Amino acid sequence: MRLVVISGRSGSGKTTALQALEDVGFYCIDNLPASLLPTLVEQMNVNSSGTRKLAVGIDARNLYVDLVRFQEVVVRLRESQGLSFEIVFLDASEESLLKRYSATRRKHPLSTSEVVLEQAIELERQLLEPIASEADLQIDTTSLSLYQLRDTIKERVAQRAEQALALLFESFGFKHGVPLDVDFSFDVRILPNPYWHQELRQYTGQDQPVIDFLSAEPEVERMIADIRNFIENWIPGFKKNNRSYVTVGIGCTGGQHRSVFIAEQLAGYFKDVMDNVQVRHRELT
Repeated sequence: MRLVVISGRSGSGKTTALQALEDVGFYCIDNLPASLLPTLVEQMNVNSSGTRKLAVGIDARNLYVDLVRFQEVVVRLRESQGLSFEIVFLDASEESLLKRYSATRRKHPLSTSEVVLEQAIELERQLLEPIASEADLQIDTTSLSLYQLRDTIKERVAQRAEQALALLFESFGFKHGVPLDVDFSFDVRILPNPYWHQELRQYTGQDQPVIDFLSAEPEVERMIADIRNFIENWIPGFKKNNRSYVTVGIGCTGGQHRSVFIAEQLAGYFKDVMDNVQVRHRELT
């Protein structure tokens, strides 16, 4: 049986994530008390004719005592025989969350006459820390549209084979901020920059003129080799520790050329040796 817990701050896209999983055959339950998770799993196992894929939404609407004791629940579930269990935590920048609430005019579940929206968003972050700290996968939805989030959930979560580690390479531009959801971040701004060549500026790291330019630079090849060796050396440790997801960020200045090229090169290499390897270019979406 497979259990996916979807959590995150209000406005980060939890409902969209659950709907995406429901579309691909998961039985979904929103706002379940965290303390009831082990009982739910037992009941689902008893009903052998029922679904083998379950997704549960847990957020700050839970009782405070359930959130505080969430790590105890996680220990029980991770020790359960025959259960593939993972936690997906969605989040976004506070600026983005504020804009989303302003656009929809929804009331934050923690806001009151004494607690304004900004305070509610910060309080929610603190309440959900026990869940965030246990997350197997964190997804930064700041720059994702509703449709991009649905695709991300389907590609990274729904299509991941049980017990198989999923590896994502994400290019980004430092001038737009470091993604919130990367496990490792490599800075490639030291490398020759195609942007300063007028004839290359209009292209990206996916286009042949930039590919040819960067492929001819020994420093670029050395950087790729060093990152590749680092990942190859440590991936076995992640697998041994039962990690389900690893996200590797590759950052350059604008996220258009160097980081895109290197992320593509790394993804191409690891696709030959691993089952679930993906690449995402944050600034190209």
